[in-house]
Amino acid sequence: MYDDMLEEELNKIIETSNNNILITDQDGIILYSNPKLWEIYGMKSDSYIGTSVYQLESEGLLAPSINAIVLKEKKAKRIMQETKTGHVVMSTGYPIFNKEGRLVRVISYGQDQTEILQLQDQFEQLQRKVKGYQTEVEDLREKELDYHYLIARSNETKHILKTIHNVSKTDATILLLGPSGVGKSTFARAVHDQSNRKKEPFIEVNCSTIPESLFESEIFGYEPGSFTGANKQGRQGLIEQADSGTLFLDEIGELPLAMQAKLLKVLQEKKIKRIGGKKENHINFRLVTATNQDLKEMVSQGKFRLDLFYRLNVIPIQIPALHERKEDIPLLIQHYLEKTNDKYQKFKKIHPSTYEVLTHYHWPGNIRELENLIERLILTIEEPIIFPEHLPQSITGQVEPSEDSTFLAIEQECEENFDLKKTLEKVERQLIAKAWKKCKTTYEMAEHLGISQPTVIYKLKKYKQYL
Repeated sequence: MYDDMLEEELNKIIETSNNNILITDQDGIILYSNPKLWEIYGMKSDSYIGTSVYQLESEGLLAPSINAIVLKEKKAKRIMQETKTGHVVMSTGYPIFNKEGRLVRVISYGQDQTEILQLQDQFEQLQRKVKGYQTEVEDLREKELDYHYLIARSNETKHILKTIHNVSKTDATILLLGPSGVGKSTFARAVHDQSNRKKEPFIEVNCSTIPESLFESEIFGYEPGSFTGANKQGRQGLIEQADSGTLFLDEIGELPLAMQAKLLKVLQEKKIKRIGGKKENHINFRLVTATNQDLKEMVSQGKFRLDLFYRLNVIPIQIPALHERKEDIPLLIQHYLEKTNDKYQKFKKIHPSTYEVLTHYHWPGNIRELENLIERLILTIEEPIIFPEHLPQSITGQVEPSEDSTFLAIEQECEENFDLKKTLEKVERQLIAKAWKKCKTTYEMAEHLGISQPTVIYKLKKYKQYL
């Protein structure tokens, strides 16, 4: 009676346990099991009591059987099983010995790891995605850092940015060429910001602004008491300040010949010695230079050292004048408009017709002239919108002819005159006049305007006084 009650309690404990339990005797015969266990293996829960685990193992239903392994090795074991239903089960088996030390039972616990493994796999996939997103974010941040101050719509500027991107990670010396005001210092900064040295100093030196008598002490520094008027503590030179970072020498063509020889020595030996000093210190910097002069011509004139020219001319990048990359001009106007409005707490806008005029201006002063003009207009024009009539005569009188000027006239005419017939007639007259100047024959004019040749003749007679 007691044994029956004990067995019933044992069955109830096994049946209600959250663990999947399988108990076998010393011969591998199944004595007790948890019904949930068989669900994992896709088997009926009430049909395997009294069955040998060896038989189930041979049939591939328990592959392998943890109980069979424990019976063989007589010690606790843990294995991973993959069932026919696609579940992954972690099975742990324990041997039970009697007082004489003979193995009489094996109890095993099966934990379905399928969901956990799926979650782990999803977690790993998520981690990979997050890592990918982080990489993308870092790339975007880097691109934002690299390009937020550069305007690139024209193919010319895009090509320059691509070149800078390709060479920035190296330590190759870059020579930026182009007229004054095209933004050479901005491109030099872009080189630094995309390089491996971006967290180190960026030292910019305009060689044309330092008096020749002070150039050596400014560039190379000096030791205490080196000369009259020198700082008592000495002074670190600009090259030393650029150690581990980037040294940008703007207007390199203005570098005195004596300094050219010393700079060449620094570039060759990667060492620097201050004025009045005896010790040479190792220096490590990336050199970027810029000039608006023809260094080759200066070499032929004896004004620039040939050996230094070859040292600097490793990767020359030609930056075209602003009028050669007109696609960038509207973006630059918008950029400096926003920047200046923000600086002075203004809310000025530029009329589309003004954009058109500025786009076709020659810009001899390049970007520097454009930036100064926008600032002047915002500070001096009282109206909220800047129209072409607000522009200086020096600009409006030198605008290059544009194919879009007719459409500018339409827009301006419509603002001043709501008479459709008169407006269309004025536009037609301008189109005829432009075609008359551009084409050699009335047949060519007809093809250009998309009308018949007799119509061209009629229009020429009609607008004869305006031609």
